[in-house]
Amino acid sequence: MSRIDGLIQELCPDGVKFESLGEVGSFTRGSGIQKADLIEDGVGAIHYGQIHTHYRTWARETKSFVAPEMAVRLKLARTGDLVIATTSEDDEAVGKAVAWLGANEVAVSTDAYIFRHSLDPKYMAYFFQTDQFHLQKRRFITGTKVRRISGDNLAKVLIPAPPIEVQQEIVRVLDLFQSLEAELGAELEAELEARRRQYDHYRDSLLTFPGTVHWATLGEVAANLDSMRKPVSKAARVRGQYPYYGASGIVDYVDDYLFDGDYLLVSEDGANLLARSKPIAFSASGKIWVNNHAHVLEFDSYATRRLIEVYLNSIDISMYVGAAAQPKLTQKNLNRIRVPVPPLAEQERIVAILDKFGALVNDLSIGLPAELAARRQQYEYYRDRLLTFSERAA
Repeated sequence: MSRIDGLIQELCPDGVKFESLGEVGSFTRGSGIQKADLIEDGVGAIHYGQIHTHYRTWARETKSFVAPEMAVRLKLARTGDLVIATTSEDDEAVGKAVAWLGANEVAVSTDAYIFRHSLDPKYMAYFFQTDQFHLQKRRFITGTKVRRISGDNLAKVLIPAPPIEVQQEIVRVLDLFQSLEAELGAELEAELEARRRQYDHYRDSLLTFPGTVHWATLGEVAANLDSMRKPVSKAARVRGQYPYYGASGIVDYVDDYLFDGDYLLVSEDGANLLARSKPIAFSASGKIWVNNHAHVLEFDSYATRRLIEVYLNSIDISMYVGAAAQPKLTQKNLNRIRVPVPPLAEQERIVAILDKFGALVNDLSIGLPAELAARRQQYEYYRDRLLTFSERAA
């Protein structure tokens, strides 16, 4: 029997009392902090967007600050309070919470609540990650593009409230598990990064051709189907099963399609043309719709299409991108890009190697990414199990 089981049997043998969040604490909406107000020194501040992108389960230091003269007008979280993001574009992230454990009070932005409560703060933060919480909150989420939940509705969510000794032991176990998961995750991420660098090395080696290889412009080796593209505003789209592609990949699903086949899509505009934060070329197959932010190219063979995709994602194309405020790769400049065209048998050999190696690095069903996902799922399973109790009869 684990220590937690022993504590439960000793302290609450008849089950655990479930209480609403409104019974164990109170919600206070944060106050107006814009991103422009955030500075590098001053009074600690938590912007709701940072809860989604920066913070994990708890924090003792803030990423940002506000000026002291501004802080006196704002709502402040104390040590032990929960800071909850109440706005997101997806339901999963609505209600993401971080326990504030720092010594000083911190300012909290609008679109976040300060939850002052009587339970262990880490226990509370872990609960906000569980399936129990997510299942309950879903019926209270409102909004269309921007999804949100109110403090009044959060107050209706039920939480198991075991004795403090049980809460603290659960926190101790989950802290240890999370630490081990993070440590192993860091090791696997480092190994994965090494694999990616290895892949880049072999990719560059395979794409270094002898002087005898034939080179051609993209306009000579691909059929451009841009004239068939058609943008549709989000308001006018009808939800369906067909992928709707933009400059960086799938942006929606619609009820009709323009293309049916195997294509290479290339970003026409967007920051990734210069920053290369995402690939500029990506394959798309089957029935699809493409707006006017991605060029549509068709090739005679899979090997040629895949080779060109990898090549375009490995080179600097800035010389072909317009220097206007919004980077743009016109069809004329796209057609001018020179690409290698080795014999088809050599293309097939190169692509077979790259596909096999790329799968080991990128495919979530095998290799290190799958190991990372398995460790995270294991942690989530034990977290949810530890926070599941038999409810005490009324």
